[in-house]
Amino acid sequence: MRAFILTALVAATTVLSFAAPSQAGGYGYRDSGHQYAQDYSYEPVCIIKKVRTYDKWGNLVIKKVRVCR
Repeated sequence: MRAFILTALVAATTVLSFAAPSQAGGYGYRDSGHQYAQDYSYEPVCIIKKVRTYDKWGNLVIKKVRVCR
């Protein structure tokens, strides 16, 4: 009877030790600036930013830059 209980206990721990890593992580993950939904419907948010610079003659040059997050 002791051998049976010991064998059942060892079998249960091996099954649980293999099942535990499968529960870690996941794709409902949030990082700084990145959002991933569970249905993979992530779309980046893009804005158009105006960058003002001056050329070598001192004239104002406005460039539109697309920034996505």
